Amino acid sequence: MKAAVCGLAAALTLCLVMASAADWKGDAERGRAVFERRCTGCHALDGLKSAPSLRHVFGGPAARDTQYPYSAALKGARVAWDEKTLDRWLTDTEAVVPGNDMAFRLERAEERADIIAYLKQLEGK
Repeated sequence: MKAAVCGLAAALTLCLVMASAADWKGDAERGRAVFERRCTGCHALDGLKSAPSLRHVFGGPAARDTQYPYSAALKGARVAWDEKTLDRWLTDTEAVVPGNDMAFRLERAEERADIIAYLKQLEGK
């Protein structure tokens, strides 16, 4: 019985981790905090760090910042950064664009939804 309970708990945890950001209502204010904690080591909103700036990434094509040396894989990808694509990208970059240079995974769907909401609300700013 104890093993069955542990197995059920593990299965529920996996379902929560694998949930799509679309299953969560993103909050831009929480997204700002998650962005600052999880993304600013490499990204800035404006200007380059070791990765491209992200202020106007939402709604645009991949690899559009002419100042950043993107991988050939990302330059050749026909990807537009909408909610669905960003959710997949933040889940597993390699599954969206094999051979890209960004090794990152954000397992928690609610964190992905919050970051996406934050990036989306920045689009007009």
